Amino acid sequence: MKTNNHQLKILIGMGSCGLAAGAEAIYQTLQNSQDTTQKLACSIEPTGCFGSCYLEPIVSIQTQDGTFLDFVKVDTAWAQQLAHTLQTAQEPVAAILSDTALVSKQISAQDNSTLHKYPRIAIRNCGRINPENIDDYIAAGGYKNLPTGDIIQQIKESGLSGRGGAGFPTYFKWNALKESVATIDTHTGTLAHKAIICNADEGDPGAFMDRAILEGDPHSVIEGMLTAAVATGASEGIVYVRAEYPLAIQRLQTAIDQAVSRGFIGDNCFGTDFSFSLRIKAGAGAFVCGEETALIASLEGERGMPRLKPPFPAQKGYFDAPTNINNVETFANVPWIMQHGGMSFAKIGTENSKGNKVFALTGKIKHGGLVEVPMGVTLRECIYTMGGGVKEDKPFKAVQLGGPSGGCIPESLLDTRIDYKELSATGAIMGSGGMVVMDESTCMVDMARFFLDFTCKESCGKCTSCRVGTKRMLEVLQRIVDGKGKSGDIEKLENLAANIKEGALCGLGQTAPNPVLTALKYFKAEFDDHIDKKVCTAKSCRALKKFLIDAQKCIGCTICARKCPTQAIVGSVKEKHSIKDEACTKCGICKSVCKFGAVVEL
Repeated sequence: MKTNNHQLKILIGMGSCGLAAGAEAIYQTLQNSQDTTQKLACSIEPTGCFGSCYLEPIVSIQTQDGTFLDFVKVDTAWAQQLAHTLQTAQEPVAAILSDTALVSKQISAQDNSTLHKYPRIAIRNCGRINPENIDDYIAAGGYKNLPTGDIIQQIKESGLSGRGGAGFPTYFKWNALKESVATIDTHTGTLAHKAIICNADEGDPGAFMDRAILEGDPHSVIEGMLTAAVATGASEGIVYVRAEYPLAIQRLQTAIDQAVSRGFIGDNCFGTDFSFSLRIKAGAGAFVCGEETALIASLEGERGMPRLKPPFPAQKGYFDAPTNINNVETFANVPWIMQHGGMSFAKIGTENSKGNKVFALTGKIKHGGLVEVPMGVTLRECIYTMGGGVKEDKPFKAVQLGGPSGGCIPESLLDTRIDYKELSATGAIMGSGGMVVMDESTCMVDMARFFLDFTCKESCGKCTSCRVGTKRMLEVLQRIVDGKGKSGDIEKLENLAANIKEGALCGLGQTAPNPVLTALKYFKAEFDDHIDKKVCTAKSCRALKKFLIDAQKCIGCTICARKCPTQAIVGSVKEKHSIKDEACTKCGICKSVCKFGAVVEL
């Protein structure tokens, strides 16, 4: 056995997804082996999510030449075998690759080629460095010096747009802050310092891009914010993170402390006369605080509610100071742009949308997790090539893009390119990057109801059109799902949607009807079936389900009758059974317990 304890580096995927899959037990197994007298010839360290959540737990072994050996869906028995091999091998890498028990868990060639199909930028270090060790980030090219030169021009040349939803040009916001003159803080009476805020209040259902970056590569966000501060003259930075992201907060705070200790941020950054302080604010989890003015209000200790613009935050933001807000993914792209040049970023993507975009694939998808693809690839490629297609190879039905502010895109539009304008033309938006895939078992009426329910509950209540309008829309949708829809309901939904869009103050309220409008646009037949025929073709809406017992198949075993919670099934032993409609709650237990296929769902 070699004696150099750091010839190899074992990285265990310990992002939230990895921990949920059992990565902690893998880490402890290897760490316990490291603590024995016959130590392993390697270091054992945590890393973040590489993106392939469907393959967790993942162990990556970084060899002496910097390449990685990735092992997926590992367990403690595998970890014990790895420890044994490392304790006895003279040539660790060769021994690992010749051990059939270990190689059996090596990532498949197909998964490996798919995950590495496109070069990564925003999540380039996730799953490849220890997020709690600043030296790993430095070794990956970070923190070389204080950013210099015409930073805003580089960002302008890159074409980087905000990755938080609206896709607003980043350089324009930075330039607006640079040209703003600091005013007197009305609370303290002193000159207000310019502020840089990172919006990590990721609230879309199914979205976890920002969380993964903060858990796996927090220093890229810090360096991105530092770059923005130098470019605009800001001296204060705040990362507004959801309190539901405790691991992200922990690793981000560790990274901030390390960056301060090295002199990269704080007083006299990199030994210069430029200073930039950075702190974390844990938010209470209100969806509306993803809107920048509501976020600022929350930071100031007020209730998170949006305000009219202008003035824009660049003129009057956090405690009246000129302020810039970008999201996590936007800042994570900045160090790469500064290192490789704006034009290198601009060469990727389309004319309207530059660079890469990170998406979270969830729902009825085989390979759930994160993918980073160039702008311009199609939705079909994201879902079928990167995501492996629909679970159980069922027919694709729709993809919800952009969260509660987005819309449902049908199969006929799967060849739409990932581009801000092209996606907007469908009625959806790119949003922060959540993709919720749906198959034939998904009811689009109920899906619209789900997102309206979310938006209604998350409304801050400031605008009557949003507060009351979303409630009225939800009532109509609930009535339709309950089988009580009536003529005129669709027109009522469309009228309410128009009023909300016109009357809501903020972008979140204005886009709240989008999931309903796109569902009506592409799946109106399902609404008609619910209202006119009282039928849910997806067999999803409980109130519209109907169960019958096929007399030809029923043998009178009584299992269904004994399991029915409402005694809705009648019949004696060895006699044909039947279901009393008035007593049936449509729970489906009878169908699940029948071994003869006699219970039929209509």
